[in-house]
Amino acid sequence: MKVIFLGTNGWFDTHTGNTICTLLQASGMDVILDAGNGLHRADDYAAGAAGRPVYLLLSHYHLDHVAGLHLLAKFSFAGGLTICIPGGTRPTLDILAASPFTLAMDRLPYPVRIVELPGDAALLPFPVQAKPLRHASLTMGYRILLDGKTVAYCPDTGYCENAVDLARQADVLIAECAYKTGQDDAEWPHLNPETAARIAIEGEAGQLVLTHFDAQLYRSIAERRDSAVIAGRTFRNTIAATDGLVLEL
Repeated sequence: MKVIFLGTNGWFDTHTGNTICTLLQASGMDVILDAGNGLHRADDYAAGAAGRPVYLLLSHYHLDHVAGLHLLAKFSFAGGLTICIPGGTRPTLDILAASPFTLAMDRLPYPVRIVELPGDAALLPFPVQAKPLRHASLTMGYRILLDGKTVAYCPDTGYCENAVDLARQADVLIAECAYKTGQDDAEWPHLNPETAARIAIEGEAGQLVLTHFDAQLYRSIAERRDSAVIAGRTFRNTIAATDGLVLEL
């Protein structure tokens, strides 16, 4: 299985990258985590090719995670697209993914269905756990099993037990790192290098990959790597993601 980082910025696009989007390529299917502007690269990696079904898991509706929804019309997902959303949020998706903001989903050139998580998890062809994280609005973290590998995805969140539960013995924990070392805000919770590493070590994850770097705070790739070094003092197997990074599990 491959983990491909299509977008690794938080908040807005800069020369360091596009907003957050991650592609998991497994046998017979493609799973996309969030739909920031990095989504535009999905077909560069043949997502949905040869009739492979595509599953898009949205964590929440802050625009840096859903701005790429207006790009869905550029793809040819012959195997169809399943959009997975936090339970009870269908009205929000119906507003965003429709006129006048973008082409309505029933006009896309492939079939689309909507699944609400965690309630409809059994409708998916792979095991997934969905747990609410600690953020300014409802945000889901996900734990996904594909090709015998477990990927934990903890986007916008402060430290919380649900994040640790999702990371429990995962092969890789993909965690946001919007803040720099020592930074925190109880009213706008996000992770910094230390809290991301704390989740990884308490969850006994195999690897920690930092992503969703706040574009206002992280002006260079070198600053991302500095945070990975800081996190690595607590959890050794830590790297900082950049757009185009490919991991093979």
